[in-house]
Amino acid sequence: MTDALGTPIQGVTLYSFTRAFHAREYDLEGLLRKVAAEGYGPGVEIIGFSSIRDFPHLDDQFVGWLKDLFAELDLVPTSLAGNGDWAVDPRRMMSIDEVVEYMTPQVEAAAKLGFPLARITPTGLPPEFFEKILPVAERTGVTLALEVHAHHHGRHEDIIKLRDAFERIDSPLLGFTADWGATVVGFAPSLLEAYRRRGASEELLTAVSDLWQQTYREGPPETQEAHGERFGAFIGLAHQYGRPDLGVDFGINGTGLFGPARIDTWDGIAPWIRHVHGKFFGIDENGEEPSVPVRGLIRYLIEHGYSGAVSSEYEGWHWNHWESPFDIIRGEQAVQRSAAVDAGSRMITDPAEARAVLSSHLAAPIH
Repeated sequence: MTDALGTPIQGVTLYSFTRAFHAREYDLEGLLRKVAAEGYGPGVEIIGFSSIRDFPHLDDQFVGWLKDLFAELDLVPTSLAGNGDWAVDPRRMMSIDEVVEYMTPQVEAAAKLGFPLARITPTGLPPEFFEKILPVAERTGVTLALEVHAHHHGRHEDIIKLRDAFERIDSPLLGFTADWGATVVGFAPSLLEAYRRRGASEELLTAVSDLWQQTYREGPPETQEAHGERFGAFIGLAHQYGRPDLGVDFGINGTGLFGPARIDTWDGIAPWIRHVHGKFFGIDENGEEPSVPVRGLIRYLIEHGYSGAVSSEYEGWHWNHWESPFDIIRGEQAVQRSAAVDAGSRMITDPAEARAVLSSHLAAPIH
């Protein structure tokens, strides 16, 4: 914890609206105008490969158009999400040098578009990758923030190794994007409803929920082996109850989307958190998120002096096709703002203040 309370910046990732984007209800411009009109910003994260044609190769006309649109709408670019995919070539895995070469134009694209930070996945990238791509970050001035996503968490052995490497390298341009999906408290009711609509029995759903709660009591996996055992246990339940077709789906959601870590596991990397994915799955009839401890997570960030952006990341769109993602985002951001006040601070919603605070947050040294 720090003496000074943080003032997080309210924002959203366009990933939250993937279903509407894929259905062509909105294009990129339409989504940005919707975000501005509905007050989901001022912070905005864009997913490079899913939102921008020919990404990361950008022509000057597009760059100018997007920067002008952000200025017109008074939105604040916070994170451009890129991918360090090792398996672009299905015949073999890339070498570290090839991944650096693949990621370099993505970081350069972030700089061209005015994004101060590039979200990087996957989590398995080794310290050597960051040492080799750091000169690109230094040349462009873009912070590189590796996403810590379930099944990983702030105390997982893979993340601690990277944290130790970042401490050794000692650059403010290296850090993490903390994804709240690592620290949830149960399956989303909407997910269980989606399984119900797919014909899953109440007995199976109870067994799956009970297994997840058992993993929550035991604590999050700290090794890849422990993660694999839990994944297999969810698959086993599906077979046991006569729905093997749901096995992998249970495993992915039970271990890779709903992570059973406690909030305090973020202690392992708190000073290195440069961006936050405010992952959540729905809002209940009481106006609260029943499966993600949003109030506790906002309090944690504030008490640890975090003044970066929180990109609300609604991921219930994968299965929930009966509710509006726009209404759900509105409800979750209201919870964030209320939680910030309860914690003795506030969420920043003024664009000019957000720009100033974000600049200070990303320029600040880690120590």
